[in-house]
Amino acid sequence: MIIKLATRNLFHDRARFLVTLIGILFAVLLVAIQLGMFFGARQMITAMVDRANADIWIGAYGADSIEQGLLLTGRERFVALSVPGVQEVRPLIVSFAEWRKPDQSTAHIVVVGSNKGEEGIEPWNVVEGREFPVSPNGVIVDRTYAKALGVTGIGSLAQIEGHPVRVEGLTDGIRSFTTSPYVFTSLGEAHTLTSVPQGQANFYLVKLAPGADTAQVKRELQSRLGKVFVFTKDEFRKQNLSYWLFGTGAGGALLGGTVLGLIVGTVIVAQTLYSSTKDHLSEFATLRALGSSAQYIHKVILAQAVVSGLCGWALGTVLTILISTFSGEAALPIIFTPGLAVFLLFVTLVMCTLSAVSSILKVTKIDPAMVFSR
Repeated sequence: MIIKLATRNLFHDRARFLVTLIGILFAVLLVAIQLGMFFGARQMITAMVDRANADIWIGAYGADSIEQGLLLTGRERFVALSVPGVQEVRPLIVSFAEWRKPDQSTAHIVVVGSNKGEEGIEPWNVVEGREFPVSPNGVIVDRTYAKALGVTGIGSLAQIEGHPVRVEGLTDGIRSFTTSPYVFTSLGEAHTLTSVPQGQANFYLVKLAPGADTAQVKRELQSRLGKVFVFTKDEFRKQNLSYWLFGTGAGGALLGGTVLGLIVGTVIVAQTLYSSTKDHLSEFATLRALGSSAQYIHKVILAQAVVSGLCGWALGTVLTILISTFSGEAALPIIFTPGLAVFLLFVTLVMCTLSAVSSILKVTKIDPAMVFSR
């Protein structure tokens, strides 16, 4: 009976109900897209660290992220190899460089150099061409950035810092949060393309022996190496997230948009429910005069809010799924998961419930005698 009365009140003025749905729809859509972009950004920022076959990262002070690694001297590798529990220490080059297209226009890229089978970073999701190892002058790029780099397919030619290179493989889905595309190549070729001296690197990736205590090895490395940073894989992952999402303000902007969406949705639903309640005061007064409790009327109003929220959430979820699907090829993909959909349902119901408070306060003041004055 409560649901029936609530739906009749909602559909009594279809134009007003449509406005409510649109308000909730856009609130859900805004929150979903902002959170989807936030999760997409997180995935982009941590993808390289997650893919690295390393337990501990060694880098120079000032390297706030994987793209900002400064040069190490080279001694760090040999010192690290002397630490008990360390199995492998492999160099990794990650350096910004200039990519020159065949038409002589340029683009900024990030060269990633490591060797196959070592504790480095190999390109993944290779969908066309060859995988590692590439031949001399060979590079692998992601097809998301193919147009921006002037790449028409396998065999495309370009220059990196004046050195000729040939595209030998294309990946799918390896995106850079800095918008500068990752370009993968062998360690030796990376030395040539970036002018990083032989024996030096931006990072050293440490693989521990089976059974080694990560915390103990980390402490020993830090003690012997002195003024460098030594991070576990999880710590370096958090460092990258902290820098790009909150150090630069990008994450704050995305979360701010989420809060704005919640505020907009709450205000719109509250205004609509309040207006609807005000128009039906006489009906609610009649119910009170017939003996209905205040709690019963409150449940009717809450039911109106819940029904509105469910309808708006369903429409918003469908639209978000469509948008996230089409964003798959975008520079910043929107990640929408079943868990996020459930979270949005909870948030939407809370938002609509809070919106019903003003209407409940209005109904609480109803005098049942007003029905006899009409």
